[in-house]
Amino acid sequence: MADKIKLEILGLSSSQSQSGSFALVLGEVSGNRRLPIIIGMFEAQAIAIEIEKIVPNRPMTHDLFKSFAFNFSFDVREILISDLKEGVFFAKIICDDNGKMIEIDARPSDAIAIGLRFNVDIYTNESILTEAGIVLTEEHEDEITQLSTAEEATEIVESEPQKLGDLSADKLNEMLQSALDDEDYERAAKIRDEINRRN
Repeated sequence: MADKIKLEILGLSSSQSQSGSFALVLGEVSGNRRLPIIIGMFEAQAIAIEIEKIVPNRPMTHDLFKSFAFNFSFDVREILISDLKEGVFFAKIICDDNGKMIEIDARPSDAIAIGLRFNVDIYTNESILTEAGIVLTEEHEDEITQLSTAEEATEIVESEPQKLGDLSADKLNEMLQSALDDEDYERAAKIRDEINRRN
C-alpha cells in the first residue's frame, strides 16, 4: 500500500452525548490531521489499561489473544485502519505466521487494543484521512463562528442528534469548528459523519 500513513494514539475522551461511549483520537504522525473514532466503554478500558500499563487481576479478551499468539507462534506485525463505509471504520490485524502474512478483519477498537499489546504501529491510508480526518491548525482558535456559545452546539448534538440532517452545511461546519475548538472529538466525529454523508 503506497499511501500508507502512520498514526499515533493521542488520547481518549469520554462521550458527552452518549453514556458509555468514547472518542479514540488518532493523529497523523507526520501531519496535523486527527482521526476520531467512536468506541465502546469496554474497548476504551482495554486501550487505557494497556496505555497505562495496568495489569488486571484476570486476563482481558485482548490479553487472551496475545497469549494465543505467543503459544501458537504467530506474531502481530501492524494494525491497519483499512476502510470506511457509511461512517463505519474497518480494520485489519496484520499477522506473521512463520513468514506467511495473514490479515484478520477486526473492529478498529479491538485491533488497536491488540496492537498496543504487541507494541506495533498503526496505519491508515490517504483516502480515509481525506474523507474522515479533521485538520487542526492554529487558525482554529482565531476563527469566529455564528454560534452564540459552544454549549449551543453541544445541545443540538446531544438533545437532537436525529436533527443533524436538518441543518445546513454551513451550520454543520460552524458546529464542527466549535467542537474542535473545545477539543470535543466525539461531537466533532458525529458532525463530520453527517457532513460526509452529504458528500
